[in-house]
Amino acid sequence: MHEAAYYEVMTKDRIHCELCPHQCIIEVGHAGKCRVRVNDNGQLIAKTYGFVTSAAFDPIEKKPLYHFKPGSTIFSIGSAGCNFKCGFCQNAEIALKSPQGEYYSNEKLIEMMQQNPDNIGIAFTYNEPSINYEFMLDMAKRVKALGMSTVCVSNGFIMPDPLDELLKYIDAFNIDLKAFSDRFYHKVCGGERAPVMETIRRIANTVHVEVSLLLIEGENDAVEELEALSMWLKDVSPDVVLHINRYYPAHHYDKPPTSLDTLLKAEAIAKKHLKYVYLGNVPEIDRNTYCPNCGAKVIERNGSQVNILMNKHACHACNKLLSVKL
Repeated sequence: MHEAAYYEVMTKDRIHCELCPHQCIIEVGHAGKCRVRVNDNGQLIAKTYGFVTSAAFDPIEKKPLYHFKPGSTIFSIGSAGCNFKCGFCQNAEIALKSPQGEYYSNEKLIEMMQQNPDNIGIAFTYNEPSINYEFMLDMAKRVKALGMSTVCVSNGFIMPDPLDELLKYIDAFNIDLKAFSDRFYHKVCGGERAPVMETIRRIANTVHVEVSLLLIEGENDAVEELEALSMWLKDVSPDVVLHINRYYPAHHYDKPPTSLDTLLKAEAIAKKHLKYVYLGNVPEIDRNTYCPNCGAKVIERNGSQVNILMNKHACHACNKLLSVKL
């Protein structure tokens, strides 16, 4: 058993978990809302430490990260659990249910990671990695010590103190901003929007961050919300990358997939304010990166092939420095 961080003992029967904004009060024998942090007779246990449900070598673009080491391969691992309960969850089997998996030592996972000579590092993804905080932090430290890269794909629902510690060892994040509506977060996700916004801002001030929005028609695609979201992201960073992804029916949601027309309208709204906007989960869509200064193609993405056309960190056509980490 692995003791969790960020908690206090209130009484002999109750623990206060301080990792995420839920701030769960957990009684003996019970877990927090994430289902993986358990009160074991007055000690908070991270029961999924080392528990892996999925492991694969993925293109970095699949995270999605388009401006962090484009064209590279990264070892991606997922565990179990989530501190949200999104009705449309695209990974409900591992995030919200009781999946099959195995426990691995950190040493074994490092060994697996190093089997691919093209691999740049490790990505914590698939389920919500922040609730497996201790495991992610320990692994990230080991990977960084090897001179390799670390990535976290998260809903961003974490308190500032544990996030700040994590920022010392994670090189890039993709944060899933579910909507720009408090109502949506409360009703659909079982969470709050403000802490996620704070997470994005803190990351943007420290390391690389890209933001994803899974667009669901009639739920989070209102014009005024998309305008407000895009304007806020621009205020966070003028170079922030936004991925607008097509929703497909999953978990409790049986709405039809987001129409291409709705996605294109959302993209047009976002591009009024942001330099870099990409559509995801859409076959045959333009996923190239263009220089915001002169319009030249600087990264070409054709299926699994990625061609870097930049001149080091600048546009090859106009020499404008670009916010792409090669």
